[in-house]
Amino acid sequence: MTMTATPKKRTRDPVATREGILEASSILLAQKGADAIAVSAVAHLAGVNRGTAYQHFADREMLVQSTLEWVSERMFRAVFGDPERAGARSLDDVDVPAMMTRLVDFAMDNADLGRIWLQQILASPEPTSDPFWREFESSIKRFAETDLAAEGLDTEALAVLMLSGVFMWPVWARAHAKTDEERRNLARRFSREVMRLSMFGSMASDKFPQIAERLRASQQDPAR
Repeated sequence: MTMTATPKKRTRDPVATREGILEASSILLAQKGADAIAVSAVAHLAGVNRGTAYQHFADREMLVQSTLEWVSERMFRAVFGDPERAGARSLDDVDVPAMMTRLVDFAMDNADLGRIWLQQILASPEPTSDPFWREFESSIKRFAETDLAAEGLDTEALAVLMLSGVFMWPVWARAHAKTDEERRNLARRFSREVMRLSMFGSMASDKFPQIAERLRASQQDPAR
């Protein structure tokens, strides 16, 4: 008697499917902008049928919003760490130069995606609904309320200024760096200048002798 193997049913993983759809959507977002995102196009790129995509995202607007939130969460984890600790960090927990370096590195590695994310957030009537923006601006606000900050900081304007610079710098890097090492050196240059501007602008420099010393040392060793 010949035994015929019964094909095993393919295990469905809704979480992995949703993640794959969002990753595909982020690729289109980076390549062509938010206007290029359509549920059918994203489903094709993700390798799922359109009906499955619609089960996860009822319409294009929901997909675009979820994609932006997905990008925001990735950036949040890269820069701040665990989202569960959002708003709970004290200034003693934060290494500001290291945080800025992580942000600049993310921008360099995700240049188009980050720039489009920022454009969408700046055009949004409710930017604080975005997790990364909310944590970034809130961090500046918490800092501004201490005696470590210079007086009269406009935290919203400073947040826009810093993030705009961070996500436009990779445009310069792309035109002037040919190797990964050159890109990293440009990333270090930018994060160092952000800290220098902060140190002698928005920060009370006499309160941060260690950062001041790191800036002086980095002038002698540009690779730091």
